[in-house]
Amino acid sequence: MNLGNPIAKGNTAKIYLFDNKIVKVFNDYLPDTESINEAKKQRYAFSCGLPVPEILDVTNINGKQAIIMEYIKGETLGNLFFKDKEQAEYYLNISVDMQLQIHNIIPETIESMYDKLYCQIGTINNLDKRHKSYLLKKLESFTFEKRLCHGDFHLFNLIKEDNQVVVIDWVDSSAGDIRADIYRTYLLYSQFSSKIADMYLRLYCEKSGLLRSEIFQWAPVIARARLSENVSSENSERLIKIINKYCPL
Repeated sequence: MNLGNPIAKGNTAKIYLFDNKIVKVFNDYLPDTESINEAKKQRYAFSCGLPVPEILDVTNINGKQAIIMEYIKGETLGNLFFKDKEQAEYYLNISVDMQLQIHNIIPETIESMYDKLYCQIGTINNLDKRHKSYLLKKLESFTFEKRLCHGDFHLFNLIKEDNQVVVIDWVDSSAGDIRADIYRTYLLYSQFSSKIADMYLRLYCEKSGLLRSEIFQWAPVIARARLSENVSSENSERLIKIINKYCPL
């Protein structure tokens, strides 16, 4: 099947628009269950009544695992922001309202955030053993009510379609502590703009009643998890600095 040129490329897959549907074709190095697991998470979010693209099929295309899903016409809030940066708070307000809606859901069957983070911290060897031990103990010490967390929530994963905002890319979603999910979003924004990161966090805290200090308790754990992902666009030295700041010598 000739899908043409991809309309987007991510860390794990290429995205195509074909026959008025979105086709997500995964890279070869990923486990054979990658597409099934991601589709399951997105279907779960869809079943919760959230504005999420409908999964139409999980298949193989040209020998690669793929997901076919509903095409959402519109632009990401990230693209709209870059067209008019004076509207930053407006778009962040929309995103925070959507994230609060996600966080209000008490999930039933979805991957545990604890298990995901424990694996990310525990199985990577390029971390000081004392730091690894400290972070695993810190992870175990957190108490919280499990809520649905997107895991990669930012303006470029929100598509504005008419008067609705649709949330895409559910591969990192899990059942866990919303404070961890909030810090993850803050961390992603802070890579590019501390002003946007601080504005986002202020808005979420104002709307939720959470304190910045309790969200930042997750800083070294989430920074370590991010480091394990080996994302080429991420500054690993920045993440190591965050880990060192919060971990005892």
